[in-house]
Amino acid sequence: MAEHPPYPVGLRLTGRRVVVLGGGQVAQRRLPALIKAGADVHLVSPEATPSVEAMADAGEITWHRRPYAEGDLADAWYALIATSDPDANTAASAEAEAHRVWCVRSDDADRATAWTPATGHSEGVTVAVLTTDARGRDPRHTAAVRDAVVEGLRDGTLVAPHFRTRTAGVALVGGGPGDPDLITVRGRRLLAEADVVIADRLGPRDLLAELPPHVEVIDAAKIPYGRFMAQEAINNALIEHAKRGRSVVRLKGGDPYVFGRGMEELHALTEAGIPCTVVPGISSSISVPGAAGIPVTHRGVAHEFTVVSGHVAPDDERSLVDWPSLAKLTGTLVILMGVDKIGRIAETLVAHGKSPDTPVALVQEGTTSSQRRVDATLATVAETVVAQDVKPPAVIVVGDVVAVGPDGTAA
Repeated sequence: MAEHPPYPVGLRLTGRRVVVLGGGQVAQRRLPALIKAGADVHLVSPEATPSVEAMADAGEITWHRRPYAEGDLADAWYALIATSDPDANTAASAEAEAHRVWCVRSDDADRATAWTPATGHSEGVTVAVLTTDARGRDPRHTAAVRDAVVEGLRDGTLVAPHFRTRTAGVALVGGGPGDPDLITVRGRRLLAEADVVIADRLGPRDLLAELPPHVEVIDAAKIPYGRFMAQEAINNALIEHAKRGRSVVRLKGGDPYVFGRGMEELHALTEAGIPCTVVPGISSSISVPGAAGIPVTHRGVAHEFTVVSGHVAPDDERSLVDWPSLAKLTGTLVILMGVDKIGRIAETLVAHGKSPDTPVALVQEGTTSSQRRVDATLATVAETVVAQDVKPPAVIVVGDVVAVGPDGTAA
């Protein structure tokens, strides 16, 4: 065995008998994969860990509450031997050899006929890593190789394009609040596989520099609008590129459905018969305050938080926000897109009962290297924005949580 590497193969165990001897930690780690593979799992062990017992109670495995006995491996396709009894392990291993049952032994890999690889999964791909030199097996190195490959596939740093199964379509990807590390794993992978990326100004721009040279990057703000409204032009661009057989990513800041017009784009794509995937993103409404040290909820301070758009002033007839009701809430108010309207917003909140001393924080370009936090109150926020030259994008937080310090108490 030391001279010949193992031959890798994928076992199809659906509906086939698999015997596991021993109900300890090894079985607890290995059973979920066998169950997921659809195997008819029979556990032989007088005892089991609570997790293994729960699998038996749920009907996922059949538990024979006794020690190993000769004949337990009859008709098995695969066996995992993991008892604490060396004699039972040796006898079971001999039975497996006699009946040509592939057998893994947790106590002595050299006496096994099969080894369990370090495995990981990413979008329909299973990565299995085996050490090929029996004299120098290093489980930690094997697991590290597995982790590196899986992580690369998930975050897009290891690009493996699809050839047979790839289909044209659009992915609406929430890019998060700005820090490129805060995009989801799935979002980053779809970016790496895209032919065209239509990006918003508030999307994580640093990610665009990582794209391969062949990817066409389009600034949504620079799409010619002509006789169309801006959103219509973006919708049309998404549809046109997808109809050309391209994989398109619509990269948006935050989450596509939090003031991101994601549903409008989804409706347009659906009407055009274009397949669309929506990938949620981390909303700036919670992540930016958090990055600035502000919890939007805190025990004893705020039991709820409300997120509103401030792009329309309270006295504008187009406003859909019930500002008088918001003024009566005791929780946290998070305002997006409201820097230029914060004066009128603060006046409205105070006029309807909010204390003028209510703390306010403005977090500009949150989670990026340019992040800065400016504190004020409802009474002073309008003049503070001017004096401190606060510019969009900025998340505004109103409420007592602004004054909560690192020790968990209000300042």
